Amino acid sequence: MDDRHPGRGNAFPRVDDHLVAPEVTRDEIIKGRRVVALPAEAPHGDQHHRLDYVTAAHVAPGYEGSTDLITRVGPKSDFASDACIRKAGIDPATGSRYLEEIAFEVVSTQSEKDAADKAEEMLARGVRRVFGIFVKEPRRVCEWSPQSRSWQPLDAGFRIEDRCLAAPLPVAGLLDSALAHQAVVEALVARNEPTIGRLTAAAMAEGEARGEAKGKAESVLDLLENRGLTVSPEQRAEILGCSDLARLKQWLLSAGSVATATVGELLTAPPEPRATLTR
Repeated sequence: MDDRHPGRGNAFPRVDDHLVAPEVTRDEIIKGRRVVALPAEAPHGDQHHRLDYVTAAHVAPGYEGSTDLITRVGPKSDFASDACIRKAGIDPATGSRYLEEIAFEVVSTQSEKDAADKAEEMLARGVRRVFGIFVKEPRRVCEWSPQSRSWQPLDAGFRIEDRCLAAPLPVAGLLDSALAHQAVVEALVARNEPTIGRLTAAAMAEGEARGEAKGKAESVLDLLENRGLTVSPEQRAEILGCSDLARLKQWLLSAGSVATATVGELLTAPPEPRATLTR
């Protein structure tokens, strides 16, 4: 029996059996030490916002992401990680939510000792992986190693792979705003997000329509030039810039007609009325 998990042994209390009052106080308890979770300055706040943005897009189906979710981590620990991912729903063994599986800590205003203590406590509790994002130079993303009891830096090109994630999460996207956007888009594509599919289909249809319009416009110009009609730069631009396929079709038919004596007549001819169904 694994006594690291609530309801499966007596070593740990339930995740929601708190020592502090959630949403009432800023107090947290780490290994018996009472600390205050202070409001953030811009570097920490900006990083926290980016962390939430990127991780939210990467949460795999069947899992839930949370921000500042407080957990009774141990007999003498009751604190929140900056972001975490847990299995969705209620753990039938405890009647409360599931323990988080991976957690992220932004390390800036809090001491590295607090961050290390929190990582140790979370892994002892049963959290599978804990990552630290260090705001101060050198900025880096690390994963806590229980073997060495230290933060292990991850390479800039490293991608976090985990069953909680719908797609590998690039650590560079946690540190850079532009790369964060790229990481989010890649994750949404990997998740087969319906909106992405609709936008892709619309873009493909638009591209096909532009290609068809360009082909018809070039055919109009070819016919006019073959007839020896002079096409001014302005008229050429108007024809090539037209995206109305019905109008281009009309021009294409008229361009080969002897009734069209000039390019000006072609371009100023009123559009043909569209056929309507009668009942």
